[in-house]
Parts: sequence; structure tokens; C-alpha cells
Amino acid sequence: MGQADPHVDPHADSRRLVAVTLDNHSIGRSSSDVEHERAVAIYDLLEENSFTPLGDGEPGPYCLAISLVDGRLVLDITRGDGVPVVQHHLSLSPLRRVVRDYFLVCESYYSAIRTATPSQIEAIDMGRRGLHNEGSELLRERLKDKITLDFGTARRLFTLVCALHWKG
Repeated sequence: MGQADPHVDPHADSRRLVAVTLDNHSIGRSSSDVEHERAVAIYDLLEENSFTPLGDGEPGPYCLAISLVDGRLVLDITRGDGVPVVQHHLSLSPLRRVVRDYFLVCESYYSAIRTATPSQIEAIDMGRRGLHNEGSELLRERLKDKITLDFGTARRLFTLVCALHWKG
């Protein structure tokens, strides 16, 4: 008989997202590249995440609906069975610069993968990943008093926040 791994969280199944949706009214028409980024981010987020609303006395797992309302990011969190947990409204002002810069680099990246050399693509991708990390840390900082999440979860959420801004 093997021993339990002390590095594995025995409550991990209740500290996670099991569904994520993006509000269709918040999303503009997008290119196939953007649609692909959204689908991959949601898939990756559901495959591996650590997510717990602070102050919630009941165990998850959780569902998350992401939307934009009156220029604010809305994170609507429910339990897996649909029971409401909490809804957070966040100003997007602190994220605007990094989102704008991330979009510019992503546009360059998508153009480059069609025509540039591998070394040029790699250089652009390094810049893209750096901005993605910066945005992820900023989002994590903005949520620190509301939701406990790891860096990987913050990265995937940042991708989805950006997806709401990509208006084709």
C-alpha cells in the first residue's frame, strides 16, 4: 500500500472551476485565431486550475461566467449545481495598458507565424509571453482579496479577459 502524496491537496476537487462561460453579448466578432485562443484557454483552465472564492464557507467546485457590463469585468461565481456564490465587479482601468500592448504583440505574432523566420517568431512570442505574465500578475493582484487562484489559473483567466476585449 502506497502512502498519500503530501504535496497533493486533498481538497483540490472542491477548490476548482468545472465550467467557464463567456457572455456572448460581451464578445465581438473575432478571427479564427482569437476563437482558437478562447477555446484553448477555456479547455486549459478546466483541465488544470486552482480557484476558491474567499469567504465561501461551503466547498466547490465552482462555475464561472465572465462578462463585461458598463466597462467593468463581471465574474459571476456559482456552485457546480448553479447555486449563486458571489459576483465580483472589477474596474478594467488597471488592465487597459497591458491588454492594449498584449493585443499589439499578438497581432504581430499572428502575422509573423505566416511569414517570418523561426527566430523572429520566437522573439515576438517571448514578448507576448512576457506581457501575458504581466497581465496575469496584475489580474491576480486585483483578485487577491476576492479569489484565491494560482498563477496558471490567473494566466488562463487573463486570456479570457482579453478575449472579451478582442472585437475582431
